[in-house]
Amino acid sequence: MRPEYEGILKRAERRIRKALEGGYSARDLSWKDKEYAEVEDEIISFPVAVLMISAIEEDSAKRLFVESEAKRMSSFLKEESREKLIEISKSFQWDMKEDRTRLRLHFTDYLRNTSHLRDRKWKLVNRLMEGGRILITQQEAARLMEEEARRYVEKLLDRRVEVALPEDLTKRIKKWRQAFLEKKGETDFGMVPKEVKISAFPPCIKRLYEATKAGRRMSHIGRFTLTSFLLNVGFTPEEVVNLFHPLSDFSERMTRYQVEHIAGDRGSRTKYLSPSCKTLKTHGICVNPDELCKRVRHPLAYYKRRHPRITAKA
Repeated sequence: MRPEYEGILKRAERRIRKALEGGYSARDLSWKDKEYAEVEDEIISFPVAVLMISAIEEDSAKRLFVESEAKRMSSFLKEESREKLIEISKSFQWDMKEDRTRLRLHFTDYLRNTSHLRDRKWKLVNRLMEGGRILITQQEAARLMEEEARRYVEKLLDRRVEVALPEDLTKRIKKWRQAFLEKKGETDFGMVPKEVKISAFPPCIKRLYEATKAGRRMSHIGRFTLTSFLLNVGFTPEEVVNLFHPLSDFSERMTRYQVEHIAGDRGSRTKYLSPSCKTLKTHGICVNPDELCKRVRHPLAYYKRRHPRITAKA
């Protein structure tokens, strides 16, 4: 692989890593990232990342990547001017015009991008329409562009990789496929008992759980790990939202949206798993590992082995 392509490949791999970790945090959403400096690398890295994710040949990995990239684009667009949003909308072939205080989107474009949004505010009967166009805010326009971007990336990933890839790129793809398989873990998650037993939580999850109840701040990956774990062991989205209430930066609207997204009730309808033990070690979330921790690769695998109902049956 030629040296001048190394920056592009590193940026593509970072996009993949962020997707497998659960997406970008607000801190990540900046062009001034320490890990890449060239805008050209940022632009070219996208099709390279698409190629690599397609070659991994795992549908779940594709869904994670689609969601991550769509959310990332939406976050950027929320900071753009109305004029810029209109220019971008042309690439989607939208019929969108500028109003005095809002944007006006043709109802066909609106309906195409709100069909999977459950919030009542997106229902056509709850919107103001003039001349066949729906009045929307800049924030709403960014959210609808996120849906358009999601479908666009999904179409790109549907294409099969039928070309011979360079050896270096093939090695990188194998590495990320292995990382994804480790993230999935070894557990049959359908067998996790419905009765929640906090005493069966692995040390890392107990620490996150107690920190949240005490109102202590935690990283994005920490919140994602705790939320995805709790949803997979039987917590309802409402219970998880209430758990985060003591945090000083708690926003019920934002927290509910993120929790429902991880639960698979929004967006791609994919229920997310918590990261693997290897990923948690990388981010410093693995704390006070016990003997069982050494024999499992995923927090849910630990939980299953410690749950009294399963232990009793064994």
